[in-house]
Amino acid sequence: MGELEDLRAKFLKAYANLPEPERYQVVAMIDEKPHSWNAAYPEVSNNTKLGNKILEKMKLVGIL
Repeated sequence: MGELEDLRAKFLKAYANLPEPERYQVVAMIDEKPHSWNAAYPEVSNNTKLGNKILEKMKLVGIL
């Protein structure tokens, strides 16, 4: 598995274990727009370019 696939797996595992209120917390700012766990989930799940940017940002700030 590549690095992005590893990050994606970590994200999905973390998301599944988050309490519902935590899913609304902002986890990444991409192009000056905030992305919560809930906003990131479909992007990460569908392997979009934005999802990959979110994963990289979450790794950079130490969330993943």
